Amino acid sequence: MQKIIKWFAPLLAAGVAVFIIFFLVSINSQEEIVDTKPLALKTKAVPSKPEKLWLNHFSKSERLGYFYPVNEVYVKLDLDEKITKTITYKLSAKLLDPYQLFCLKEELQRYRLKYYLKKDLKGVDLLIYSQNVDKLNKLVQVLKNYKIKASIVPYKEDY
Repeated sequence: MQKIIKWFAPLLAAGVAVFIIFFLVSINSQEEIVDTKPLALKTKAVPSKPEKLWLNHFSKSERLGYFYPVNEVYVKLDLDEKITKTITYKLSAKLLDPYQLFCLKEELQRYRLKYYLKKDLKGVDLLIYSQNVDKLNKLVQVLKNYKIKASIVPYKEDY
């Protein structure tokens, strides 16, 4: 068994070498290509016939001032559910540096609050979409640890 294993690796290497030599010889053969023509794209444009549609007849109406009626669509909505009004709260915070903004964003992610961030010269305003006022008050208390002054008021959009 050991004699077979001893000769197996050299025989395998010799077999691979012979295979590579035959492969390289077959790729690099010196046969001339007799029929060499440049490739050409052979496409024929098929002329399309204009389709006669019944709608085209209506668009070429000879009567002026007459318009064909439009199909009316009726939609019935079941609005039996009571629509509740959600209150959007506005959190105003004056941030002094980018670190405070980073801390504020991290806390908002931790509390899983959706917000809209608006930056201007006065500071940063956040519109927070939440009905849980207790959660927002806890957030304001946590922001005091980062020396961020914040206040929460109901947001009313000016029209």
